[in-house]
Amino acid sequence: MANVLVIRSAATGEASVSNKLINAYLAAHPEATVVERDLDANPVPHVDSASLAGIGRQAPEGEQFAAARALQDEIIGEVFAADIIVIGVPVYNFGMPSTLKAWFDYVGRAGTTFQYTAEGPEGLVKGKKAILAQARAGKYDDATGFPFAVPHTKSLLSFVGIDDVTVVTAEGLAFGPEAAAEAISGAVAEISAL
Repeated sequence: MANVLVIRSAATGEASVSNKLINAYLAAHPEATVVERDLDANPVPHVDSASLAGIGRQAPEGEQFAAARALQDEIIGEVFAADIIVIGVPVYNFGMPSTLKAWFDYVGRAGTTFQYTAEGPEGLVKGKKAILAQARAGKYDDATGFPFAVPHTKSLLSFVGIDDVTVVTAEGLAFGPEAAAEAISGAVAEISAL
């Protein structure tokens, strides 16, 4: 039985296509032990000077730093406990939602999720698989790296050591109801088979 960490980041709740893809994955894996973090319903704070200091390798003393450190410990614990991380990645203005970027800001901690070596940074979160449930209104050639949401997400995952990443995309959602339905149906079938 796999431990699955689900990260939802869509601002559109039940109407979200990335959430529909996540739901399809979960329905196909009822035996999984699931921990969910909904970044729209319960966003993690965007970093500011106090939280940035609190989530650093050597957090200073003080209540304003302790809350950020405790949240980071919780988030990192969820990542390490998971076998599979399923991340909803809706594309907003060509990038990931800011709530998802804020979550990643808490995932990265030098000496815990990555370290610097003489050869460069090394990810310390080993043996995990990630599935990115991407939804986007347009159609793009992924080889161009545009939009930036998935390449950015994959880079952040790789930085902490997660290189086994599968991307499932529902695209062309703004091309009319029939095109959207076809895109969603295909992506649901694809993610359900993983």
